[in-house]
Amino acid sequence: MARAWQHPFLNVFRYFRVDEWKRSAKEGDVAVVTDKTLKGAVYRIRGSVSAANYIQLPKTSTQSLGLTGRYLYVLFRPLPSKHFVIHLDVSTEDGQVIRVSFSNLFKEFKSTATWLQFPFILEARTLQRGLVGLATAGPRWTCLQLDLQDILLVYLNRRYSHLKGIRLCASLLVRNLYTSDLCFEPAVTRTQGAKLPLTPMPREMAFPVPTGESWHDRYIHVRFPSDRSKVPSELIQESRSPSEAEERRQEAQAQPQGELLRVRVQGAEAGAPRHRHLLQGHGHHELLRQQHLRAHHRGGVPPGALQQALHHHVPRDPDGRAPAAARRAGQARRVRGHQGSHQVHQLESGQAPSAPRPLGEVSLSQENPEASSADGPSVQAPKPFLTVSLSRERSEAFNTDGPLEPWAQVEASDVHTAAAGTHVLTQELAEVEESAQVPVAREDASSCKRFLPDPVLRLKGVIGFGGHSTRQAVWTADGAAVVYPCHSVIIVLLVGTREQRFFLGHTDKVSALALDGGSSLLASAQAGAPSVMRLWDFQTGGCLSLFRSPMHAICSLSFADSRALLCGVGKDHHGRTMVVAWGTGQVGLGGEAVVLAKAHTDFDIQAFRVACFDETRMASCGQGSVLLWRLRGGVLRSCPVDLGENHVLHFTDLAFKQAQDSCQETSAAMLFVCSHSGHVLEIDCRRVVVKRVRRLFPTWTLGGPRPQKQTFGSGPGIAISSLSVSPTVCAVGSEDGYLRLWPLDFSSVLLEAEHEGPVSSVSVSPDGLRVLSTTSSGHLGFLDTPSRVYCMLARSHTAPVLALATEQRRGQLATVSRDRTVRIWDLATLQQLYDFTSSEDAPCAVTFHPTRPTLFCGFSSGAVRSFSLEVAEVLVEHKCHRGDVTGLIATPDGRLLFSACRQGSLAQYNCADPQCRILRVAADVVCRDAPARPSSLAVSGDGCLLAFVGPSRHTVTVMGSASLDESTSRPCRVQMRPRPWTHWLLRVGVSTLDPASGRLDSAVAVCFGPAALGHLLVSTSSNRVVVLDAASGHMIRELPGVHHGPCPSLALSEDARFLLMAAGRAVKVWDYVTKASSGPQVYIGHSEPVQAVTFSPDQQQVLSAGDAIFLWDILATTESEQSFPGGSPACEAGPGTGQLEDAESGASGLPQQPVPKPSPASPPWLGICARPPKGGDGTFSTSDEEGHCEESRSPRRLGQAPGRPVLTEEEAGRDGVGAWAAAVDSWELAAPPCPPSQPRTRDTSNLGTPRTTCLASHKAFMLAKGTSLPTPGGERRWLRLKAVVGYSGNGRANMVWKPDTGFFAYTCGRLVVVEDLHSGTQQLWPGHPAEISTLALSHSAQVLASASGGSSMDAPCQIRIWDVSAGLCQHLISYHSTSVLALAFSPDDRLLVTLGGRGDRTLTLWSMATCDLVSSTRLPEPVYSVAFNPWDASELTCVGQGAVTFWLLQQHGADVSLQVHREPVPEAVGAGELTSLCYGAPPLLYCGTSSGQVCVWDTSASRCFLAWEADNSGIGLLLFSGFRLVSGSNTGRLRLWAVGAVSELRRKGSGARSSSVLMERELVLDGAVVSASFDDSVDMGIVGTTAGTLWFVSWAEGTSTRLISGHRSKVNEVVFSPGESHCATCSEDGSVRVWSLASMELVIQFQVLNQSCLCLAWSPACCGHPKQQRLAAGYGDGSLRIFSVSRTAMELKMRPHTAVLTAVAFSTDGQTVLSGDKDGLVAVSRPCTGMTFRVLSDHQGAPISTIDVTHKKCGDLGVEGTDLWLVASGDQRVSVWASDWLRNHCELVDWLSFPTPAAAETRGQLPPSLAAFCPWDGALLMYVGPGVYKEVIIYNLCQKQVVEKIPLPFFATSLSLSLGTRLLAVGFAECMLRLVDCATGTTQDFAGHNSAVHLCRFTPSTRLLFTAAHNEILVWEVASC
Repeated sequence: MARAWQHPFLNVFRYFRVDEWKRSAKEGDVAVVTDKTLKGAVYRIRGSVSAANYIQLPKTSTQSLGLTGRYLYVLFRPLPSKHFVIHLDVSTEDGQVIRVSFSNLFKEFKSTATWLQFPFILEARTLQRGLVGLATAGPRWTCLQLDLQDILLVYLNRRYSHLKGIRLCASLLVRNLYTSDLCFEPAVTRTQGAKLPLTPMPREMAFPVPTGESWHDRYIHVRFPSDRSKVPSELIQESRSPSEAEERRQEAQAQPQGELLRVRVQGAEAGAPRHRHLLQGHGHHELLRQQHLRAHHRGGVPPGALQQALHHHVPRDPDGRAPAAARRAGQARRVRGHQGSHQVHQLESGQAPSAPRPLGEVSLSQENPEASSADGPSVQAPKPFLTVSLSRERSEAFNTDGPLEPWAQVEASDVHTAAAGTHVLTQELAEVEESAQVPVAREDASSCKRFLPDPVLRLKGVIGFGGHSTRQAVWTADGAAVVYPCHSVIIVLLVGTREQRFFLGHTDKVSALALDGGSSLLASAQAGAPSVMRLWDFQTGGCLSLFRSPMHAICSLSFADSRALLCGVGKDHHGRTMVVAWGTGQVGLGGEAVVLAKAHTDFDIQAFRVACFDETRMASCGQGSVLLWRLRGGVLRSCPVDLGENHVLHFTDLAFKQAQDSCQETSAAMLFVCSHSGHVLEIDCRRVVVKRVRRLFPTWTLGGPRPQKQTFGSGPGIAISSLSVSPTVCAVGSEDGYLRLWPLDFSSVLLEAEHEGPVSSVSVSPDGLRVLSTTSSGHLGFLDTPSRVYCMLARSHTAPVLALATEQRRGQLATVSRDRTVRIWDLATLQQLYDFTSSEDAPCAVTFHPTRPTLFCGFSSGAVRSFSLEVAEVLVEHKCHRGDVTGLIATPDGRLLFSACRQGSLAQYNCADPQCRILRVAADVVCRDAPARPSSLAVSGDGCLLAFVGPSRHTVTVMGSASLDESTSRPCRVQMRPRPWTHWLLRVGVSTLDPASGRLDSAVAVCFGPAALGHLLVSTSSNRVVVLDAASGHMIRELPGVHHGPCPSLALSEDARFLLMAAGRAVKVWDYVTKASSGPQVYIGHSEPVQAVTFSPDQQQVLSAGDAIFLWDILATTESEQSFPGGSPACEAGPGTGQLEDAESGASGLPQQPVPKPSPASPPWLGICARPPKGGDGTFSTSDEEGHCEESRSPRRLGQAPGRPVLTEEEAGRDGVGAWAAAVDSWELAAPPCPPSQPRTRDTSNLGTPRTTCLASHKAFMLAKGTSLPTPGGERRWLRLKAVVGYSGNGRANMVWKPDTGFFAYTCGRLVVVEDLHSGTQQLWPGHPAEISTLALSHSAQVLASASGGSSMDAPCQIRIWDVSAGLCQHLISYHSTSVLALAFSPDDRLLVTLGGRGDRTLTLWSMATCDLVSSTRLPEPVYSVAFNPWDASELTCVGQGAVTFWLLQQHGADVSLQVHREPVPEAVGAGELTSLCYGAPPLLYCGTSSGQVCVWDTSASRCFLAWEADNSGIGLLLFSGFRLVSGSNTGRLRLWAVGAVSELRRKGSGARSSSVLMERELVLDGAVVSASFDDSVDMGIVGTTAGTLWFVSWAEGTSTRLISGHRSKVNEVVFSPGESHCATCSEDGSVRVWSLASMELVIQFQVLNQSCLCLAWSPACCGHPKQQRLAAGYGDGSLRIFSVSRTAMELKMRPHTAVLTAVAFSTDGQTVLSGDKDGLVAVSRPCTGMTFRVLSDHQGAPISTIDVTHKKCGDLGVEGTDLWLVASGDQRVSVWASDWLRNHCELVDWLSFPTPAAAETRGQLPPSLAAFCPWDGALLMYVGPGVYKEVIIYNLCQKQVVEKIPLPFFATSLSLSLGTRLLAVGFAECMLRLVDCATGTTQDFAGHNSAVHLCRFTPSTRLLFTAAHNEILVWEVASC
């Protein structure tokens, strides 16, 4: 109720009675004048100084306005050619006051924790095309609408409370101020507001608009932040004319980067276009604020209102359930898995749709044609600002009937500040606002691509220390962590765990820092003039205050213990020493740091401390002086201490004596001061006298007597650089490298530690047990006094890092630096392992040998040396170069090494030889005088190609790395002396003119992409990155304007997903896969230029090196962001492989056509501007390459089936419509044809070959090779199928949902799954012999039809007709030979139409009354979709290649005949294939194409009259209802269209040009859309994707919730918890998922990207920790990860193997992990320590397939041990071991070998060798595998012999044994599962899977059996035998 009086709006001037000036204040020239435009009184504020002429509300700053409205409306007009400033004081919920300022005086955006400054620039310009008149003179009245809530949320992550104060400063006219919680539209009248869901501006607030004029012609509306500015990775840029674009581009390049709010006004008088307004705010956003920002969701706007971009995350309800919309009306179920976090985009996200074509009256001109080409990203980022020019050829007043049609192009550039946990974003944002907010339709926004995730990198660790000084390191109050700077980053290092936390924000090196006594406030200052200071909340890491210091350089900071006082010492701009005292008590409580006092002194100050006994007292020391300071009455005064003869000493540090008892103030007032000569002075601060003077000598005898005072002539003392005092000891650091501990009487040295360099600072921990020390050589460590052990915390290079290299096997990093050292680091711990120092020869380049522990390094002398990492010595040295080595690289196989030098020579070495012999050296090959860069040489991924810059800087050369034979060089345009040993493949010239500099462009760095792509990336001096075809040299794409300077280092991930660039002091990450990227993400944190960037060997991290070494985690995910109850799962980041895996092989394991590699071209000379070959777009895509391959095949002749002329696919594609016409007459419409049992001739020429342009959902369903299993009559079945996990994404339209009845069904392999959305229970309808391809539900929802392949290659496809109510199959029909693509019921449910696949090409009609075949038709070409007309049961339509075919059914009694009419697709549509269709309002038909078009047909006239681009890839699904159309594409975009106006456009025919087709909403899902069902209003529905996910979609809320989700790839293991409450699965998609066994709901998911998880084990019940649940997972990179289930986090990652890890098991006590790899090694590791203490190589050479562990006393076997375990390997060998790991005992018990069968028996592929202990008899072992016979072998360990053999029908692929029922489960590749009762010997066989049953696992209680085939999991209930 407190805010009710301010609703709906508040007139601020009226409420506070500004005219009386009692509650407000004015200063300077403020007057009331009459404005002619507004025809009323306004306030004029003018004056030359803005700060002296203003209106202020309230009157004093101690008062508050208390205005709580979210929006502030400022109605003002700037005075011409004058500056104005608007200050707003906004209060946050935590009491912090933030000042927000807008001014055209500001040149760039600036922000602190308490102040935001936004530049506001107003421009006027007249368009040149077709316009007359001049721009409107002077600024116009402006309605500035400020969203105060979002400003604080976006820029400072704070919550808005109320508006505290306002100050309007000269020079401007202001009419009034208003606040409101409503978002008003100033240009919308009341009449228009009644028609639109918009809130018009109240009459009191509105500007007057004369009749007949447009609001936008007279006024300006500015909304800030705009809705798009809330979206971090998008910015909207309107297109403009080329001349203007060039002008803006040059202007952008001339401007520095900054934050700019720009309003450009275009237009003139009559005839000018309406004015558009652009807001651009560049702000620092913490990415954790994105969730709050995207949760801000404005409701859906119906047609007629501008749809703003929305990013809306779906939150869970407090009870953890899905959103209410997903549960309403009983239509939803409990969310399986986790919710999707897909964003809903309206118009902006992804490929923006186009308006229906043609739209000739609007023309599009782009700013940079190269940037917006289809071959590459359309961005130049980062730019300082963006501008908008919106051109229309005629003036257009607002009306609700004529929507506007602006064109848009999207650009974005994100800048992230390196942080762990908190990332800061600097973003360029722009928005074009339509005053009437009319929806727009766009034709071309191909550059609008989202780069997700955002951010993609997170700072994990930093290697480095110091930068500006090595004296800054302090303990936290609890002594658990150390705080120190590393250049511009402040690091908090936990001493116990070595974890790092970061404080980021400084832009230069940190020169001083201080931490208060309670470790709550951290102060830091950065170098530079003037010095910038930051105050941080130490616990949260947030910056509380940022301000400029009065000093230009700060060298020391010191806090009082109570944090209320901070003192700093530095130099002023005259170079004088200055001391400043700040009051910091209110920082963090809503206040700022306040300068209490300042003082200058002529004394030198080296150290400064605030006294611990009195916060008003301080002390300082320096050259010849010790000063005692006191703060009193706002004045800081100093008193020098009389030093006597000590005044000549150079004092370096001081410390106050710590009192043991707080009452002993006398002892606490003692001050210790040290000097460079070894003197230590003890000073009484209260009496200001020197009490004692001691001199410390290094040669004193420990314990011997020494005088109290040493004379100056007694000899050289210790050069003390720092000291620290505790209540009992004094720690002293000296330049001789020693840290010494002395008692306070300095009688003897208690302890000393020697360092590798001079000690620069020491600090005793608060508990006095540890002494921190730093050295000038970059070392940071501490001495633990109780244990007398020195622990090294951090090491660092002391100069910038020049190059780096990574090593995969040991996870090591090598760096070279200007400090002349080569250092080796452990990537896991970030600790230094080795260092090599050269005092005379500086290292320049470095690389590892790929397979041996050898490091190669190039030096400035031209020498190349190899170092052994095992013995830490130089192995070989070669001096074949005469200049600095500029490049060094080895081939991936380790055979060859290449080096280049500054003199232009290139050397080749045989590094497979330990001596690394030189093979060849060539002079003048590489570019001369090129600096050493990590990317100066590049080797392709397969090691076949070598690329470098040379022989000139304008040329890039590619040669064969291994084929350097005696062949002559090829002719080139550059005249060179031929070299007989070089084999040139290609030279590419980059000598294009750079218009910015007027000089020729030159190459800077080169980088190869993955070998499969064949790309070569070249960065140039003109700030471009050019992507070339490495074989032909053709330019594929270009990234222009990647940085304002050249990029010296490039790196492309192995999956070609991310491109890294070293860009100045930043690291840029580009989305390389997307053709039209939204720009890079930019990560800052380095204070000096980044010299090198690279990916870690496992591709999960990024390394950047410059002033320090930064290690970044890659956060990319292959699935939507997961939600987990109770915490976040552990996530190892890296580029995902799910999409690549799915692209190469179907989810069912079916063969797919591989992506062909480009063939090498002849080696021509090519310029950098060379275009791709004719017919190609120059981009790499699977569809393009497949198309090329298909076209290159030899043509086939027409296949002649008996009596049926058939036109082959190739002929139809070549002959076009004419071929169709020739074949139409030969169509046979017979009813019925030959029965299915009769032999039929079918066309199998294209069986299994994927089409070039066919959708991803059009997969050919191959015939299963399963076996038909007999069902024992009357025998009780041991298994009952209970549930399935997953959804078949291979199908099409294989999910149905009837909202009226709640019936919901989908397919999973061979099963139809009917699921209750209320309870989640499943009914499983088996019967199909192969994978089900499609479903169809009758209109009455009483009959369901399902189709699948046949039981064998020769059997026809099966179509089953199900009774929905009974769940029984009523009829089985078959006709089609290969596959069934589509099923459809007629509107009256009397007929069923079926459509055959590509190898079948038949269309059949069935009578549903009798299930008899009514008619069949052989089609000459593939047809992809068919549908009945819902308004006429006698009409159906099918679509295929280039045409729509209309069928008319004519029934004469029992006979049915078909009349056919075919209409080709108009050339204007430009679509080769029609892939989907649906009927709209009569007589409309909507068709989707493979190129992303949607075309509309008039079925009454059989003509296409409208088309628009709905997506940039194939449309696989269309649904229509209630004048709304849903489209789904291969890219996963689901779009909702308003098509109500299409019926009106039909009257215009092909001349329809309106833009009334509007996209209302968009969702981006995780795969191509293959199925969907919506309610009648299309408000909610269920959508299936190729990723195997079913989503519940709510258009009203803009959400997508995950309903069904299984693994995307092959499931490799299923394990169970000891209590059998949960199970866990792992898959090749890199995920480990934990499921609840009771409900089969997904509970937790651990995702490791870019790796496959191949094995999994669940820890047994642990006696000491019964609740501790852990999972051990093995991955393809040889790593083993331990996950905590209870804490949902990864506990440990270790790498005991170098090969793929294939098996893992826990010991019976859970304290030991056994793991086996592909090379046959078995490692034994401790998960508590991460150490591998034993490796068994007995099975070396064959992959480990099984490790089984059981608890058994091994005495009866003649050995000792508590665990009995076995290992089975692929060479048919099994070893049995007994072990007691607590005693480190392991002994071989037995060794079994089995014979290998002939290749014919196994069809060339050996089945796995599997073994397991018998759970009911510990002496028995069961084995299955390849052998002479197909059998299960039972071996007795005590008798040492085979005791029984159980025959099998096939070789087994999986094995599992149960404990209680004595059942043996065996899976086969023939899709069959067999259960064997070992007690009776009886067997039962079960079928249900669609592919090989490669996994079966009983639960510990034997209640359930899990079986897996590829990615489908079946859960069986086990009955008692």
